[in-house]
Amino acid sequence: MTVTFTDISLAHERIKNAIVRTPIHRSRRLDEAVNAEVLLKCDIFQPMGAFKIRGAYNAMCQLSEEERQRGVITYSSGNHAQAIALSGNWLGVQTYIVMPYNAPRIKREATEKYGATVILYDPEQQDRKALAEELAAEHGYVIIPPYDHPHVIAGQGTAAKELIEDGGELDMLLVPCGGGGLLSGSAIATKTLSPRCKVIGIEPAVADDATRSFRTGVLHTVYNPPTIADGTRTPFLGELTFPLIRQYVDDMQTVTEKAIKDTVRYAFYTLKLVVEPSGALGLAALLCGVVQAHGKVGVLLCGGNIDGHTMSAILMEDVSMVDE
Repeated sequence: MTVTFTDISLAHERIKNAIVRTPIHRSRRLDEAVNAEVLLKCDIFQPMGAFKIRGAYNAMCQLSEEERQRGVITYSSGNHAQAIALSGNWLGVQTYIVMPYNAPRIKREATEKYGATVILYDPEQQDRKALAEELAAEHGYVIIPPYDHPHVIAGQGTAAKELIEDGGELDMLLVPCGGGGLLSGSAIATKTLSPRCKVIGIEPAVADDATRSFRTGVLHTVYNPPTIADGTRTPFLGELTFPLIRQYVDDMQTVTEKAIKDTVRYAFYTLKLVVEPSGALGLAALLCGVVQAHGKVGVLLCGGNIDGHTMSAILMEDVSMVDE
């Protein structure tokens, strides 16, 4: 199976009354800092705080009545978990989430608040996908994975579609990458609506499986990477996302843990935005100079679900990047 721009357009029609058409944020200080016109697509303002609601709702609203009765299971460190739980709440579908015991508390609590049953596991001892598949086989649940699913990818691609429709054609688009659902969907939408735009995926340097896979053409794996960007701890790209990224994405780059934390601070102090580490990767690539901006640059700020303890720890560190 593959995903096309038609799939993304149909997904957008399907989900538009459930999600928020999130705003584009502009900052003159940011433009001056990177010498470009930067358009920040703020999916931090989605109902559950991240872009994941787009793909989750698109997948869940296409379930048959029989599938809805069986319930849905997924595996996620947090944002896809919340998106599936909230979509299930809206659609009257019972949801089950396989989540690492050390997932951010704010994400676990929100998932439970939306009505999901959380099943904790130790990522050092168990494989989350295998556990979910075992439970699905035992109980009859429908599996909706966090990124390697055509309906999920199509839903995620609506973020870039909105950005270009609202902000015009781009010279460059920077997209965070974990399992590749957002990156592959966004790249498909961008190459249709703004064909000359260079699409660049960004991931943490300590979780560079996608970058190495992209550059070599061979799927690489990084298990349980020690990154603060918990949404990018997926060990490898998916069977669908890997070839789509190879086909539609122009480049991949990585950023350090320091650059990620610096950017969370910059967003908080200078842009007045709360962005979680995983959602800040694209902006981090601009601010630290890994990507040299030019022209009109789109950046997907794809999540804002950061707990108070983590934010406090980041803000208490050196604030040298804050533009006074």
